Amino acid sequence: MIYFLAFVAAIAGFLFGYDEGVIAVARASLEKDLPMSPLVGGFMTAAVPLGALVAASVAGPITDRFGRRSVLMAAASLFAVGALMAAVIDTVMLLIVARFLLGIAIGMAAVAAPLYIAECAPLKSRGAMVSTYQLAITVGILVSYLTGVVIDDEAAKGMWRIMFGLGIVPGVLFLAGLALLPESPRWLVRKQRTQEARASLARLRGPAADVDGEVAEMVRSVTTELNKPVGYGALLEPAVRPALIVGVGLFFLQQLSGINAVIYYAPDIFSHAGFDNTRTQMLATIGVGVVNVATTVLAMFLIDRVGRRPLLVVGFLGAAVTMLVIALGVVFPKVVPSWLIITMLLLYIASFALAIGPLPHLLMSEIFPLRVRGPGMSMASLSNWGFNFVVVFTFPLMLAGPGLAFTFTLFAIICLGGLAFTLTRVPETTGHSLEAIERHLMSGRPLGDLRRSSVGTNRQNS
Repeated sequence: MIYFLAFVAAIAGFLFGYDEGVIAVARASLEKDLPMSPLVGGFMTAAVPLGALVAASVAGPITDRFGRRSVLMAAASLFAVGALMAAVIDTVMLLIVARFLLGIAIGMAAVAAPLYIAECAPLKSRGAMVSTYQLAITVGILVSYLTGVVIDDEAAKGMWRIMFGLGIVPGVLFLAGLALLPESPRWLVRKQRTQEARASLARLRGPAADVDGEVAEMVRSVTTELNKPVGYGALLEPAVRPALIVGVGLFFLQQLSGINAVIYYAPDIFSHAGFDNTRTQMLATIGVGVVNVATTVLAMFLIDRVGRRPLLVVGFLGAAVTMLVIALGVVFPKVVPSWLIITMLLLYIASFALAIGPLPHLLMSEIFPLRVRGPGMSMASLSNWGFNFVVVFTFPLMLAGPGLAFTFTLFAIICLGGLAFTLTRVPETTGHSLEAIERHLMSGRPLGDLRRSSVGTNRQNS
């Protein structure tokens, strides 16, 4: 059941990735029917992260009040409605509204889905299971890119409606799958519904599992925190603030590493790099999607084996180096061959997918105490979507102004900052139960001092 739960919850990531990537390949077809100025086009593209930003501001408290599964079911309904609306509209304004609704669904699910998986997954595979959300994002992006293969200049007109409408199918499947799943046992314990929590955990672990120890650990943790403040204000408590800094900081670094500029505007980047043929640009863009998926699968295999911090170090360092080489290639096109630029872009994607992509989602679901996990993840998601919106909205202006080389150099410098942030602030949560991480945080010791623990010694607290 737990694998089915991870698969269903990860459909939210697929929908996020599809809605994020589809605009890159649908734009040519869309503008044949609905011509847009660069400013309007930029806002239409950025309507998704803007909607997600609005939703993220309230998703945490709503998820804490109504439950992880219930919020995901509401998001699934919005996904289907938004996709249908985007497919049938006939004005740019209505398209912006539809993409804004899709953004709200994404923002709700981006908080609830990783949280739901993390609170239900067994300790030994928690990292890999939460990372299915990021894997699904990369698959959604790749599928959206592949739809562009069937579109050529002669047949492009009107195809954008089909591309947007395809999002209805996973939205409906998402809703149907959630109807078969139990609520998070940790949320049920928090609501003092212990018997329901035990039944939920028994369904997730299987009939032969002994769930009493896990439930008892959850109850002890909740009892300890029962009379402490909850809500956004509690995130500023001295003991909790380090978790807030890590959650918000990692998403700031993730977005300003440049990933969404690459995902949304991959064809434009290849054009600036000297690839003028539209078909070549699209094939190279699909290559980006394939590498993204493949490396995310590798990350899922490594996260619970190698650990969170080592992967982040490799990811940020690799992203910084590759961005700098691409910037040099743009400035000195006769010195740096085009094939090297493509290679560096693919290695950048690999560096991102190995760590910078999946780990902020995983860590934000691990580091906050249960009583403020919803608000904490909301704040982390606000950082995610706020800076996502900034990057997506400003990237075309950066291309038209300072240029691609300056922009990628800036991204590289931010990635080096991410390396320093990881080494000084980010904890190693591998091998620790959520309750053990919470105990360390509330002890007042620096969060960054938490180091890897043997899974075997903590399995009883999973």
